[in-house]
Amino acid sequence: MTPAPAELRIEGLRYETGGHTLLHGIDLTARPGETVGVAGPNGSGKTTLLRCVYGTLRPTAGRILLDGRDAASLTVRERARRVAVVPQDASGTFGLTVREVVAMGRSPHKRFWEQDGPADVRRTEEALRTVGIPAFAERTFDELSGGERQRALVARALVQDPGLLALDEPTNHLDIRYQLEVLALVRGLPATGLLVLHDLNLAASFCDRLCLLHEGRVVASGTPAEVLTEEMLGEVYGVRTRIGVHPTTGAPSIVYLP
Repeated sequence: MTPAPAELRIEGLRYETGGHTLLHGIDLTARPGETVGVAGPNGSGKTTLLRCVYGTLRPTAGRILLDGRDAASLTVRERARRVAVVPQDASGTFGLTVREVVAMGRSPHKRFWEQDGPADVRRTEEALRTVGIPAFAERTFDELSGGERQRALVARALVQDPGLLALDEPTNHLDIRYQLEVLALVRGLPATGLLVLHDLNLAASFCDRLCLLHEGRVVASGTPAEVLTEEMLGEVYGVRTRIGVHPTTGAPSIVYLP
C-alpha cells in the first residue's frame, strides 16, 4: 500500500557552521501532493536547506515538521521511511546492477542484513517499470547514461514508499529531453515533492509553488507567477529579463536579456 503524500512544514529554520549563518529563519510549507521548488543563486542556501530536511545536517534553530511530527524526534530509520532523497550524484553504487541499486531503497523497511522478500522484489520491479527502465535491470549502474542514472535514483527513492521526495538538482547534467522526462516523472509520483532547481523556466512549468532564496533568506514565496517577476529576478540574480506567458502551459516564460 502506497503511503499518503506527506505535509512538510519548516518553521524558523536556522543553520550555522564555522561562525557563518547559512540559513536565516526559513519558513516553508509543502502541502500533501504539492511539488514545491526551491530556487536561488549559487550560495543562497538551497542544498543546505534540503540537507536539513532529509537529515544529513542538524539545524541550529527552528524545526521541521513531517505530518505534524518534529523530524528531530525521528530515528534515522523512521525518517528514511518518510523522506526519500534523489541526490545530485550517487555514492556506494560501484559495481552494483541497476536492480540492486533500486532495491537499496527497501533498506529502511527491513532488519539489518534481512534478505529481500517477495514484497520487496515486487516493489523493486514496479519501480523499474514506473521509471521506464526495466530493460536495464541487469546492467551495472555505472554503465548508464546521466538520464538513465537519474531514473534509477528516482526508482530507488520510490521503493522507499516515501511521503516526501526531496530532490537536489535532479536535472543536473541532463540534456533537454531527459530534463523534461525526469521532471514529468517526479511530478506524477504519489508523493509530495521538494525540488532544488536552477532552471527557472523548468521550475515555472513543473512546480505548484516556489520558494526563492537569497543569501540564506526567503525573499519570495508563492506560485511561479507571483515569485518570478522581472523586478525580483533583477534584484536577486542581477539580470534583466522579460517574462511572458507560455502559450501551452500558461506558466511564466522567462527570456534573459543581454
